[in-house]
Amino acid sequence: MRSNRGFSLIELLIVVAIILIIAAIAIPSLLQAKIAANESSAAGSLRTLTSAEVTYYNSYPTVGYSTALSNLGGVSPCSPSPTTACIIDNFLASASTGATGKSGFYYAAIGVVTAGATNNTAYVAGASPIVAQKTGNRDFCSTNDGILRSKQASAGDAPPPDLATCLAFPVTQ
Repeated sequence: MRSNRGFSLIELLIVVAIILIIAAIAIPSLLQAKIAANESSAAGSLRTLTSAEVTYYNSYPTVGYSTALSNLGGVSPCSPSPTTACIIDNFLASASTGATGKSGFYYAAIGVVTAGATNNTAYVAGASPIVAQKTGNRDFCSTNDGILRSKQASAGDAPPPDLATCLAFPVTQ
C-alpha cells in the first residue's frame, strides 16, 4: 500500500476561500487607512507651508509672501534668494498640479497683493487629492490667518487659487 502525503484539492480550495474572505474584509479598511494617512500628511504639509510663508515674509519684506510654491524650495545645493528661498524641501516645493505630488496630494502656495499694497500681504496655501476619493477625500487650505480649512473633494479639484475660495471652506475641526 502507498500512502499519499500532502493536501487534497478540497483542502486547498477551502484555504484559498478563507484567504479571499479575509482579504475582502481587510482591503477596504486598508484603503481608508491610506486615505487618512494621506490627509494627515497634507494637513502637516500645510502647517509646514504656513511656517515657511512667515519665514519668507520676514526674510524678503520687499516681496512679502512668496508668489509661488516653488519659491519656497530650491534644488540642492540651494542658495537662498527670493526665487529659491531654500526654506522647505524641494520635493514639497515641486509637488504642484501636473507634477508628481506628495503623499497623494497636489499643493499650491500663492502670494496675494491686497488692496492698496505694493507687495504680497497675504497668501493662500492649498492641497487637493491627486485622485478624489482614492488618494484623499478632502481639499485643504490655509491663509495668513493660519487656520486650516477643508471641504469634501470632488474630481478635478485643484488647490484653491485665491483668498475668497479658501475662506469659503469650513474650518477643520
